[in-house]
Amino acid sequence: MKMKHIALATLAACGLAMGSMAHAEKAKLEFWTMSLSPKFNGYFEDLVKKYNAQSADVEWVWVDYPWDVIQSKFTSAIAAGKPPALVNLNVPWAYDYFQDGLLQPVDALIKKDQYAAGAIADVTFNGKVYAFPHYNGANVIIYNKELFKKAGLDPNKPPRTTDEMFAAAKQIKAKTGVAGYAPAIGPTKIEGYFMQNGLDIVKDGKAAVNSPAHAAFIKKIADVYKAGGFMKDNLFSQDNFQASLAAFNQGRMAMLVSTPTTLTRIRDDAPDLYKKLDVAAAPVGPTGIVDGGWMFNFGVAKNVDAKYLAEIGKFGTYLTNTDNQLTFSKAAGTLPTSKAAALDPFFQQYEKDDLLKKGIATAAKNLDKTRTIYLANVKDSEQVSNRLASSVEKAVNGREDIQKALNDAAEFLDKKIVRK
Repeated sequence: MKMKHIALATLAACGLAMGSMAHAEKAKLEFWTMSLSPKFNGYFEDLVKKYNAQSADVEWVWVDYPWDVIQSKFTSAIAAGKPPALVNLNVPWAYDYFQDGLLQPVDALIKKDQYAAGAIADVTFNGKVYAFPHYNGANVIIYNKELFKKAGLDPNKPPRTTDEMFAAAKQIKAKTGVAGYAPAIGPTKIEGYFMQNGLDIVKDGKAAVNSPAHAAFIKKIADVYKAGGFMKDNLFSQDNFQASLAAFNQGRMAMLVSTPTTLTRIRDDAPDLYKKLDVAAAPVGPTGIVDGGWMFNFGVAKNVDAKYLAEIGKFGTYLTNTDNQLTFSKAAGTLPTSKAAALDPFFQQYEKDDLLKKGIATAAKNLDKTRTIYLANVKDSEQVSNRLASSVEKAVNGREDIQKALNDAAEFLDKKIVRK
């Protein structure tokens, strides 16, 4: 009997030891975010803790890298055969990794109908989805109702398209002496402005920026420019936002295309002006697309261990589900990519006099149309954008014939196109 007790005790001890070993050998999977620490430490630590508490086989670990480091870290991890299970990317980076064959499609892992159409479109390359959408931004038109009235415009009927923005800008200048607005047409912006308005940068493997349609569009821009409809302060710089905001706050410009959070700066810096403002949806181009999105997502490396794909899909869905997106977007001042989160009263309901909440609701209603627009399939895209912006500037301000300026840009672009 004594030997039997000893044997049972030994077996029990072995069982406990094996249990401890199993626990110790629980697989660890990393997901990387970009520049979200330390501000969101509490959010991600709580999110991971809740998930790990109900996960029997896998422990998820959160790692955050600065935006200017994460790409090199990710590329090195892939080369070493030890990539994170999920990595936080913006859309252009996701596209670049897709082009290099370093991301894998997630169609079998993702519930596509959970997300806004624009968000899914942003990470769909060659017909397949390559990432879990996370959070986004979207523009609105912030406009001065008093200047609209002085210009003979109905403040209850703001511009809805690019052409209507052009027309309003000219009328505002003619009737009030104040500039209408300042479009983003400098380096890294001009290509998006073209594409939003249905004008390709590259078509059929060739530069398309010198087509008759492009020239006609530049002619429209030049006409508004010559009429004084655009605020000219830093108009052709890479970032004209600060100059535009200052002009708007000083009453020298009637419309500002920006994110809803800009309203908080105007409210704090120009409280008297703030009382005269209203917001409307950002202008839609003939493509039905609204520029101004900059969507972040979670991609899956091509060489991640395949046995964990189901778990990665489960966690990717959890990470970007309605509840978690809602919590994050409220804290971060961003917009969710989850359809249900975007329909939450926080993003849809507002008091009559709450302009900031109205701006958020207006942007949220436009999420299906909001896209991240960027220059793809070219080498040295920044150089190409700089050259295109320079040509557009010369054409708009009359220093060079429109067609010649666009021909020069097309010639430069043709040398940079990635042809397969």
